[in-house]
Amino acid sequence: MPTSYTIPEGMKALDDDKTMLQAVRLMEAADVCVALYDDQDRLRYANRAFRAAWFIEEGEHPLWSELMRRNFHARRGTVIKVENFEAWLASTISRRGKAGFRAFETDLHDGRWLWMTETTQDDGWMLCVASDITSSRPDERALRQDRDDAIKASHTDELTGIPSRRFVMAKLNDLLAMRDEGNVNGLHWGPVGCIAVLDIDNFKYINDRFGHSVGDAVLKDFAATLQSYVRKTDVLGRVGGEEFVLILPNTTAENAEVIVGRMLEAVRLSRPLPDQVSFRYTFSAGIACAERNEKADDLYRRADLALYAAKMRGRNQISLDTAARVG
Repeated sequence: MPTSYTIPEGMKALDDDKTMLQAVRLMEAADVCVALYDDQDRLRYANRAFRAAWFIEEGEHPLWSELMRRNFHARRGTVIKVENFEAWLASTISRRGKAGFRAFETDLHDGRWLWMTETTQDDGWMLCVASDITSSRPDERALRQDRDDAIKASHTDELTGIPSRRFVMAKLNDLLAMRDEGNVNGLHWGPVGCIAVLDIDNFKYINDRFGHSVGDAVLKDFAATLQSYVRKTDVLGRVGGEEFVLILPNTTAENAEVIVGRMLEAVRLSRPLPDQVSFRYTFSAGIACAERNEKADDLYRRADLALYAAKMRGRNQISLDTAARVG
């Protein structure tokens, strides 16, 4: 049994507890891969098997994106068969950690085939566990991979790479279901969350004046710019045309307005056309926070009406639904 092991940051306060120490020793000795990521997607703990599979030095704490990037270029760790790695990475990050539990298969460059699970808490911390299933029936492998690829495609907007309307609406229903479960059990966890409906200003004019290729470039830039401000627990998706939705769990109206305000400023400063540095664009946003016993369609409608109010006031601004409770 290994005598050297790293105690996760969150466990250091308990490092004198015999049970906790034994748990860490067992994870170090286990053949399954175990890792813990924080709400910023930084690796906080990885056992021996995980470090070996993904080439991580003991005591090292890289971001998940950094780990995937360096292993991709070194042709080790996870097999990623894409021509544009950065586009794949941005698309994957936009969906990573958005479900409470996810299970999938992954290949390693060393020939192993792993079954991986990701369990994510409401605060964004994630537990990853991977088991070697290389010896499992290979004749079923292609079928399962095709199924997983089809599900991923249905959950991803083809142009921008961020989540699709189907994925976003499913997450909105999950958010409200979590609230309803809390109500039934008499639990009160603070704000359930808000949604923001975001719409690029004068997008039809952009398409008509500059062409659809420029319109597509604006949509891609918009998604990429906003995604850099999306927290791990949030979900940003394109729901159609130039309209996007941002789901902000456990967030008050005040905080939602601050987050979207940062996005508003970032888009104002963005220059999506390298050969036309004078070209710029803006967006408008409507924010609504979930109310007791509210349906997803009603919450979306309130956010959409707030968006309409922002448009009517001159665009390039945020409107907060009057029914939302601040604080």
